[in-house]
Amino acid sequence: MTDAAEEQLSRFIWETRYRDVDARPVELSVEDTWRRVAGAAAAVERDAGPWAARFLDVLRGYRFLPAGRILAGAGTTRQVTLFNCFVMGRIEDSIEGIFEALKEGALTMQQGGGVGYDFSTLRPRGSRARTTGMVASGPVSFLHVWDAACATIVSTGARRGAMMATLRCDHPDIGEFIDAKRAAGVLRHFNLSVLVTDAFLQAVQDGGDWPLVFPESELRDAEGSEGVVQRAWSDSPVAVPCRVHKVVPARELWQRLCDAAYDCAEPGVLFIDRINESNNLAYCERLSATNPCAEEPLPPYGACNLGSVNLTAFVSQPFTRQARLDHQAIANTTRSAVRFLDNVIDISRFPLFRQRERVHRSRRIGLGVTGLADALAMLGLSYDHGLARQSAALAMHTIRDAAYEASTELAREKGPFPEFRADAYLERPFIRALPQALQAKIRRCGMRNSHLTAIAPAGTISLLARNVSSGIEPSFGTQTLRRVLRPDGSYQNFRSMSYAYALWRGAHGAADPVPPFFAGGASIGARDHLLMQAALQPYVDGGISKTIALGGDFPQSEVSGLLRFAFELGLKGCTLYREGARHEVVSGCDPVSAGLAPVRDAHCCEVDRQSD
Repeated sequence: MTDAAEEQLSRFIWETRYRDVDARPVELSVEDTWRRVAGAAAAVERDAGPWAARFLDVLRGYRFLPAGRILAGAGTTRQVTLFNCFVMGRIEDSIEGIFEALKEGALTMQQGGGVGYDFSTLRPRGSRARTTGMVASGPVSFLHVWDAACATIVSTGARRGAMMATLRCDHPDIGEFIDAKRAAGVLRHFNLSVLVTDAFLQAVQDGGDWPLVFPESELRDAEGSEGVVQRAWSDSPVAVPCRVHKVVPARELWQRLCDAAYDCAEPGVLFIDRINESNNLAYCERLSATNPCAEEPLPPYGACNLGSVNLTAFVSQPFTRQARLDHQAIANTTRSAVRFLDNVIDISRFPLFRQRERVHRSRRIGLGVTGLADALAMLGLSYDHGLARQSAALAMHTIRDAAYEASTELAREKGPFPEFRADAYLERPFIRALPQALQAKIRRCGMRNSHLTAIAPAGTISLLARNVSSGIEPSFGTQTLRRVLRPDGSYQNFRSMSYAYALWRGAHGAADPVPPFFAGGASIGARDHLLMQAALQPYVDGGISKTIALGGDFPQSEVSGLLRFAFELGLKGCTLYREGARHEVVSGCDPVSAGLAPVRDAHCCEVDRQSD
């Protein structure tokens, strides 16, 4: 096996995902694609030429990887959005409202965007509407409607449709939602996450009761007889009276959630109070949903504008005692990437006017990292070692500070985002953690972008970058079998090496023993996964797409403690995947007899499910 395998996979990804087949002149290589994308991003500049050259410089060598919708659509004639994912608007609890929300989602998916919805606004199964008296079928029933629509819209092509559905932990149908994907083959286009509140976790700890409720204004007077409580429901800015439908033991509901996560890898949990408390724009918006891979909690009609810094491109003298990350180069690339992504906001199409309006009010971007595990191996560090976490955190720290600095400079040049309010913004916890000099500069200049960092799974663009490890996940094997979706809906298998291992073997040959720092996949403990995510979270104002991989023999009794540990570490959410929790087929090759490890991408981060 040679480097040719990685080049073959990279070219396949480019040809089937990102090449503009209608370009004139024809795109013959990824260099042509970079030129197209760099030119498109620079088009909004007063002096486009120098900025096109600068953007091209960071794209070359895969140092900066814009998200896939940008690579596929920027500078083309396609009627598509350059934003990977959206959170859609509130689903109004009426037939008109439900199908209007479905239509908006369909229009968004048609242009290539994944969608996230909070279904908590839909009445629980069996309740009657106050006005019409119609009996509700409940939010879970409508998930199937969305799933069928998504399957129809994206029934062919090299990407599968991706959607996120969230539901509050106090919604009366939360038990049905938790178990919604236990049946094989259902809701295949959805990821599910429960909005877990601090109050619920406290009730679990105390062994108390937990009321399941719904806003009283939406229900008939005769329904419910167990009292009324005040809750800030979904995107409501203030608490509203909610009628108690029933009361359940908090620990029983929590255990039901843990069991489902163990058995079928869903739902994930989103610590929604922490997400809102840490939001840079908590003074003007409330969050209750995320994009499909959960790296971006977003307001209604918010969108993800993503890109990743490829850390493998910044390791000097790899596999030697002198190996190090070039933090100055990372910072320089970050500054260019921030301007690039800010320009994408101005050149992108939007499926809906409300999306354009929302995005331009905050100008959110999400710059993250990919290739982390390979970069650590090149530094001689094992993924689960404390020094590896320190190195990863320092890299993200560098990106955070450089990104915020760049955004203040852009604000001084082009103006701050419209929702910027200096006093309120500077009081947000993430902003208060920035260096004092940077906070002072924000007060003087403002910010061009409300949020700047998020860590996406980056699976497809990482394959494009010669099979670097995706996002912040560990490597799943030095030599792997990948099953990649073809444009006709079939799959093609690729045998490949991880980028770092191919580099190491090129220097050492096949006879040398594999160093221990290449260990990954099943050898990484669950808590070490969480510790890596926690090491980076202080420098990420958005979210982190990370799946905690569990071995097939991981004790079910330990899932509760693992999710609690995630909360104690200060994470915004947690998704588990236990080996064997879902039936997986790798076609065309027996990985065992071939001596390869099949790559089983976690459910929310499968290459074919991602929007990048």
